[in-house]
Amino acid sequence: MALPRKTTSQSALFNSSESSSISGSKSSSLPVVTVSIDGGARGNPGPSGYGAIFKDAAGKKIAGLSRYLGIQTNNYAEYSGLIAALEFAVSHNHKALKVFSDSELLVRQITGVYKVRSPELRELYDKARALIRKLESFHIEHVRREFNREADKLANQAMDEGR
Repeated sequence: MALPRKTTSQSALFNSSESSSISGSKSSSLPVVTVSIDGGARGNPGPSGYGAIFKDAAGKKIAGLSRYLGIQTNNYAEYSGLIAALEFAVSHNHKALKVFSDSELLVRQITGVYKVRSPELRELYDKARALIRKLESFHIEHVRREFNREADKLANQAMDEGR
């Protein structure tokens, strides 16, 4: 796997402010599945959950995931959403994944821009990186919150259901 590299780009669809590839595609003909992820905690720490919306290359929704996580931090919930998305992609044999997240911290930690100092997050980071290595192509991009509403809605539903 190549070292993480940071690039800056603008996407018309997502108005991204940061785009980073973790590993290059071994095959340019791989169908890319996109997933928008979000995690949240009310109170930080507080009741928490995540949501993830998967779409195929044509933009058609193919899956939605959400889960209540109990009393956790926001960052724990964000990482849990990423891990759930990666586990889903690996278990459903999706080889190329493009992730959109409104968590700048998560994106910058996964891409190596920021170090992971928290022992709890380090464990989640290591798990995510191990799952990323199982994919042939992985890309993660930071998006503004307003471009992540579907995943945010699922995360909030999970938190509501956990009450």
